[in-house]
Amino acid sequence: MRTALQFVLCAVVLTVGASIAGGAEEAPKLLSHDVYFTLKDDSANAKEALVAGCKKYLSKHPGMVWFAAGAIVEEHQREVNDRDFDVALHIVFKDKASHDKYQNADAHHKFIEEFKENWESVRVFDSWLTATAHSEEEK
Repeated sequence: MRTALQFVLCAVVLTVGASIAGGAEEAPKLLSHDVYFTLKDDSANAKEALVAGCKKYLSKHPGMVWFAAGAIVEEHQREVNDRDFDVALHIVFKDKASHDKYQNADAHHKFIEEFKENWESVRVFDSWLTATAHSEEEK
């Protein structure tokens, strides 16, 4: 069975491959939408509630290639770890148009209304994705 990350990487490879095979036409770029929430109430229950809200309102939108949400990994305390968040949301869209529709979707606005009172800060990182997939056998 393929993991979600393998699925995303395969989608990237197929998109890039279709672009190369098609000649000069460039395939649509995948868009990664990563959101980091710092909570006023950063209890385990508050984190779980926000993750559940992400799944309820944000996980099933047209054009979504991959979705994940979860709480910070508490045991990772290295100097390089950015610890300035409590919950992370990761969505990969097949293109910018899908991302833009998601931003204006009723479910997205309901999510914001329901959970914004507990947000100390929200940081959003959007990026274009390019990647190379490697199978476990090649490692």
